[in-house]
Order: sequence, then C-alpha cells, then structure tokens
Amino acid sequence: MIVAHLDLDAFFAAVEELEDPELRRQPLVVGGDPHGRGVVATANYAARRFGIHSAMSAAEALRRCPHAVFVRPRHHLYREYSKTVWETVRGVVPTVERTGIDEGYLDMSEVADGFLRARAVAEAVQAAVRAATELTCSLGVAGSKVVAKIASDRRKPGGLTVVPAGRERAFLAPFDVRLLPGVGPRSEERLRAAGVTTIGALAALPDADLRRLLPGKLGSLLRDRARGIDPRGLELSTERVSYSHEETFEQDIADSERLHGELRTMAERLAELLRRDRMNARTVTTKLRYGDFSIRSRSTTLAAGTDDAATIGDLACALLDRALRDRPGALRLVGVGVSSLEPFRQLTLV
Repeated sequence: MIVAHLDLDAFFAAVEELEDPELRRQPLVVGGDPHGRGVVATANYAARRFGIHSAMSAAEALRRCPHAVFVRPRHHLYREYSKTVWETVRGVVPTVERTGIDEGYLDMSEVADGFLRARAVAEAVQAAVRAATELTCSLGVAGSKVVAKIASDRRKPGGLTVVPAGRERAFLAPFDVRLLPGVGPRSEERLRAAGVTTIGALAALPDADLRRLLPGKLGSLLRDRARGIDPRGLELSTERVSYSHEETFEQDIADSERLHGELRTMAERLAELLRRDRMNARTVTTKLRYGDFSIRSRSTTLAAGTDDAATIGDLACALLDRALRDRPGALRLVGVGVSSLEPFRQLTLV
C-alpha cells in the first residue's frame, strides 16, 4: 500500500487571505473576539511565529501579538473552497478518505506503482489544487496512514515528504512521542515519567516495560505505530464529514436550563443544514469546554439516521447532563456536532 496524507496549509486563514490579499502582509488570526471569550480557530504563519495556535484563547493571542488582525470564521466560505479542493484532488487520485474539511488520505497505490511515481503524483495534486484554488497543501507519502500523517506536517507550508518502504522506523524515531496518533495526555504523561520522550524510544520498549506503562491493547497498538506498522486502509464506505456548531460565552455558565436552550438552538441550525443537504446523521456529539480550557465530549449513535431538531436536541442535552455528572462545573463553551452521515432516502408506498 502507498498512501498520502493531504493537509491544507492554515486553511481558514489562507482562504481569508485569498478573499482579502491585504491580510497576507500581517499576522492573521481566525477566531472569536479577542476582547471577550473567543478562541483561535487557526492562524496564518506570520501569526504562528508569535506562538499563536489553534484552541488558544483569542485574548492570549492578542497579548502575544497586539498588532494581529482578527477575523471571525466564515464556515460557508470554507466549505465552498473545500468542495473545490476535493473535487480537484479526485481528478488526480480517485480514491480519497476525507477526515475533515481540510485534510484526508489518498490511495496512491491505484495511480502509482512505486514511491518515485507516488512523489510525482503528489506533486501533481499540489499543482492541481494550487491552480484550481490558489491554496497550498502539504503531503506526506508512505506505506501506512500513521507515517503519512506525521510526514505531511514536516515541511509546511506547501511541503512534500516521502518515506519509502523500510525507512518508516528511522523516520519516526526522532520525533516527540506526543506527535504519534493515539498518544493521549494520560499515555504521554506515563511515557514521559518513564523517560520515553521520543517515538523511537517507544518503538524500542521491551514487552515487560510496555505492559507496565501502557497495559492492554493500547500499548501494542502504539508501539506498532511507533515502528511504522499500521494496517489500516482507507475508510471508503462513507466520508467522515460532520456538521457542528458551538458557542463561547462572555461569562462561564452553570445553569443547565440555559445550557439546554443553547444546545437546542444549535440543534435547530444543524437540522436545517441536514435537510438542506438531504442528509441524515446517526451520531450526535456534545462538546464542553470548562473555565480552565479543558475539554470534554460525549457521543451517542442511533440505529437509524435523523434530521429532526428535537431528536438531536434531546440527545445533546442528555449528553451534556451525563458529562456534567462526571465533572460538574461552569462552562465556557458548549457545542453540538452530528456525524456518521448518510443520504436521506424518501420511503415510498408500493
């Protein structure tokens, strides 16, 4: 298998720069109100030099770069650009697994018989996207998803990194262990406490140490990935596309009735989007951000998809209540997302 991971460079910010070329000359932050409770969605590379990154509070971004320009996200615009990008990509590599509005995996095996040819195809993808949209993208090409994803981030923006077969473990070895997909905060904490700070160190862990630090299947999975072993193929039965909406509050809110009201309003908006696109969703996710910026999310999946606002709202509220039972507290942000999308099918009577 040869697979590529494609990542559009600073996508939201890049689109805003295309819409207003004057923004290219200055640090740009796409996100919420820097004088309120806003959060950074993304930043251009000029802003990133000041240490600004996604999920940072907009107020902190302003503190780090007082002369930055802040703009509110325009998701409808980003969806239009994204649609053009992926239609263009499929014109070069037909089989694609989208994992987000700005990233996804490409099955290079069907258009390339080796890594040399795969590099040429990846360059063709970059050129096609740039010609169609003026956007740049970075690609990583490898024999597995995990290596391709890490490789795509190595030479941003507009970079291309190819990791041929047999070079995976050596390529991954020097990187920080937190960059390995699947290493969460708890796993990272355990590994660092044991002196395992690089992917190479994780790859070299003996079985006994691995079982002690990361018991169960997770340890074996992560060590395999650290060695470049990842048997996952592209998921093509349905693209992992979702709709979501979230709200950041001026002051933290603990009143469950008000939080429920916010969620039901969001559910109405999501239902409108689903009906507009003639889609149903089987999975509903509620996102919570506490005052200390920690995030919790809870999800549930239905047996059959829905576009009903009341159903989505009921599930979102129940998930919120469940999360707050696990960890009570006032919330800085709540959000609702729907995923596991499937085309709406009208039932007919025969």
